[in-house]
Amino acid sequence: MIEVEHATGEEWLISIQGDAVTHHRVRLSAADLARLGEGQPAELLLRESFQFLLEREPNTSILGSFDLSIVGHYFPEYEQEIRSRLRRAG
Repeated sequence: MIEVEHATGEEWLISIQGDAVTHHRVRLSAADLARLGEGQPAELLLRESFQFLLEREPNTSILGSFDLSIVGHYFPEYEQEIRSRLRRAG
């Protein structure tokens, strides 16, 4: 289960219930939301982004704090895939 909570400004708190519970602090800039979000709310972009990550690694391997824009550096298919997921969700 993925829980998304707005902390302050561009900071979001993500909790993941897996074999272990993990907590992540993620920065999502307005520019990245506009570029990646396909008009969807930040919460959906973050939830789908973490689902994408969980399909590739366990929650215990996801960084504890990061800027969402770096995901594409680790997974080059991320931006195309996340846009596709959000289009389907809308």
